[in-house]
Parts: sequence; C-alpha cells; structure tokens
Amino acid sequence: MENITGKVVVITGASSGFGKITAEYLSERGAKVVLGARRTERIDAIAKAINDKGGSALAVTTDVTKVEQVKNLVDTAVKNFGKIDVLINNAGIMPLSPLEYLKVEDWDRCIDINIKGVLYGIAAALPYMKEQKSGHIISVSSVAGHTIRPGGAVYSASKYSVRVISEALRQEVKPYNIRTAVISPGAVDTELPGSVTADDVALGIKQYYAENAIPSDSFARAVAFVISQPDDVDINEVLFRPTKQQL
Repeated sequence: MENITGKVVVITGASSGFGKITAEYLSERGAKVVLGARRTERIDAIAKAINDKGGSALAVTTDVTKVEQVKNLVDTAVKNFGKIDVLINNAGIMPLSPLEYLKVEDWDRCIDINIKGVLYGIAAALPYMKEQKSGHIISVSSVAGHTIRPGGAVYSASKYSVRVISEALRQEVKPYNIRTAVISPGAVDTELPGSVTADDVALGIKQYYAENAIPSDSFARAVAFVISQPDDVDINEVLFRPTKQQL
C-alpha cells in the first residue's frame, strides 16, 4: 500500500457503495479524499466521520451530469489541497431492462451518468494533471463492459464505452506522465441494483446479488492496488468477480 499516503483523491458517486468504502479505505492509508455526490447530507456525514478519525476529507455536492459541477468538484479539491493526484470516475447506474420495454428515460440517464459523467471528470482533471505532469484517472466499468446479456444492451454499451474512453486516454496522455485504469467489478454488494426500474428484472437482480455478491471493500482493495504501484507502473485494467459468479 505504498504510494498512497498524501495523495489527493477525488471520487464521484461517493455517497454510498464503491465510492464510500474507497474513500474510507484510502483515507485510512493516508490519502486526502474529496467526495462528490448529489446527496449532500450523506457525503457530509462520511467526510465528518473520516475527519473525526484523524483523516482528511472534503465533501462537495456534485451531479456528474452537470459539467460545471464536476469542474467545481475538481477545482475545489485543488483549491483546498493544492493538487489532484487521482480521479476516480465512480458514479454510475445499472438500469437493466429489455429494449422492448422502451425505457427511454433510463437509457438517457445511463448515458448521461455512465458515459458523460466520465468524460466530464476527465475534462475537469486533465488540465491540472497536464500542468503537474502527473496524475491518475481511474474509471469504473463492469463485467458487463466485457460481455452482454439480454436486458443489458444500454448498460453494457455504457460500460464498454468507459473502457474505450480510458484506452484512448491512456494513449493520448503519455507525454504528461499520466496513468489510467479501468476497474470492472462483477456482483458486489452496493446500492447499484436499486437503479433497476423494471420490476421483473429488479426482482431477479436482487436475488442474484443476494446469492452471489461479495463485500464492497473488494473494490476498494483493487483501487488501492492500482494506485499504490510505483509511478513507472501503469495498471490499465482490473476485472474481478465473486469466485462463484458464472456470468
């Protein structure tokens, strides 16, 4: 867990699940964490708990579908801590449903959060990292970004997109010594299944997660592994599942 202490880490979707546990995990290892999410009371409480334990955390209300709010998140991190070392594009939803259900609003939200939110994060962090000649941009994909199942067309498309964007970014930022990574989890215990709005699909997903999901600290450990590598080591992709998950 070397190379984490003192780093300034900005995390979107930090009010629960992956974002919350990762903020806590990295803070315990000496990182300064900046939490972005829409639920102000939640991130304020998380930041206070981290600070009360002797860590260093800041909460900034952020809707990742609003480019100016994502920019404010990163700007606030730099204003308070003088730099940004790591951006974790974590905010995401999983609105699974067959295309024939015509859940157009879900499709729009999925694209806005899962794809545009990642792009907005990159747009906010990249100028600082270019100037610093250092930085690390980690984006969250999914096992669904490596495979496809009925009902997952739009969600999988969004998570494939995260991988494509990150790989293009990796190639483009070589002159600036910036590292990039994609982390693709399988079934992990978070609030993500709650974003499924189709009742019949939601029932099946809830049962699947109950039978297969592993704790969310599995994701935090993967993030810490990626960040902790020496600066000349660039871990570009981590794909992990519960041992018993078949999909």
